Amino acid sequence: MNPKNKIPRFKLQRRLMVELPGLGKAGALDRKPYPPGQHGQRRIKYSEHRLQLEEKQKIRIHYGLREEQLIRLVKKAKKSDSRWCHALINSLEKRLDNIIFRGGFAQSIASANQLISHGKILINGKKVTIRSYTVKQRDLVSLKASALQNQAYLFAKHSPRLPLPDWLTKTESDTEATLRINAEPAFDAVPFALDESLVTSYYSKT
Repeated sequence: MNPKNKIPRFKLQRRLMVELPGLGKAGALDRKPYPPGQHGQRRIKYSEHRLQLEEKQKIRIHYGLREEQLIRLVKKAKKSDSRWCHALINSLEKRLDNIIFRGGFAQSIASANQLISHGKILINGKKVTIRSYTVKQRDLVSLKASALQNQAYLFAKHSPRLPLPDWLTKTESDTEATLRINAEPAFDAVPFALDESLVTSYYSKT
């Protein structure tokens, strides 16, 4: 999609009526807590399919995925667990870009992706430039020394978008910044309201 045609992140969140922290800046619903458009403040009864669609869109937009990527992850989750939506969230939360974001090294998942693609992230001492890389328990995720003065990192360090989740451990000082998964993220690790039944219904035939 041409960047000029992208829907602004605040409008996306207003359309779904939920703050999606992965998009970065907070406050999408503060001034206008209703959907965009001339009928935004009217009560509109959505169809069940529309409700299902918007619920799965929360996942896709927050984690910065294309639809085909999300479908691929859904199929993989269905093979691994009968409660596949829980397995899906677990895999999404352990993506490297999300770990960098949830650990407070970046204020959005897009910003985390920039750190990764620019070679600023190490896993167990080795550079990793794949945003979808799955971080495992006991892996040590760290910023390169040269990234400790990165402006995006410093801004996130002093104004993290979310509090550190209890399944992550962070060590941070003037000379190092590291993260480690100390437990498997559960379904409630997702940092926004999500109806599991709507998501599973939407992808019931996938």
